[in-house]
Amino acid sequence: MIKLSAVIITYNEEEHLEKCLSSLIDVADEIIVVDSFSTDKTREICESFNVTFHLHAFEGYIEQKNYAFSLANYDYILSLDGDEALSDNLKSSILKVKANWQFDGYYCNRLNNYCGQWIKHSDWYPDKKLRLIKKGSGEWKGINPHDTYTLKKGIKSGKLKGDLLHWIYRDYSDHNLKVEQFSTIASEAYYKLGKKSSIWKILCRPAWAFFKAYFLRLGFLDGLNGLIICIQTYNVTFLKYVKLYRLWNTKP
Repeated sequence: MIKLSAVIITYNEEEHLEKCLSSLIDVADEIIVVDSFSTDKTREICESFNVTFHLHAFEGYIEQKNYAFSLANYDYILSLDGDEALSDNLKSSILKVKANWQFDGYYCNRLNNYCGQWIKHSDWYPDKKLRLIKKGSGEWKGINPHDTYTLKKGIKSGKLKGDLLHWIYRDYSDHNLKVEQFSTIASEAYYKLGKKSSIWKILCRPAWAFFKAYFLRLGFLDGLNGLIICIQTYNVTFLKYVKLYRLWNTKP
């Protein structure tokens, strides 16, 4: 059976971190946490488990995860965030793969808990993530704050049964704050990449994002929270392009 490194990046994750670490006990052969100088009880929680704890200044989600991967001692890596945990079905699936590894990467579906409700539709499910990976098969890429592990060309991947559980926002105020934060990060990342905004993009792309999530991906089946999620999908897209437009018109 292969040896598996579980790698987690954290910042002020005390609310859900214990669930995350507990779910890894029978699965991971080592747990590595890279923390961005949390001010809550994140470190104390890690110290109550068999965790190798590292402090590293936050440089971006993509950069932080690539750094965390470099610390893994084994060739097979399971990547989690501090607000995620393995479901029982996913744990069983990973243990089976450990006994018979066939691919260079394995996808799973992420199930998001929003204000106490598990969301089954819109852009949030199935929220396909590549999290079980053979070292050297690819790297973390994307545009901050949206990181994604990208396999090298020609590499085959498999699918795990079971869900990766994710506690995303505890209340609507928390969601509002993250929309503001993430739209700023995304607009600055787009600006660095030379991507442009326009009045057309400001008007049309948020509307399309809402329509796709609420109607085409059945967000309406999640009730009021489904509607709120899709409205916030509109908002974060709108703010991203407004802020990007502003950057191109104010930067020297």
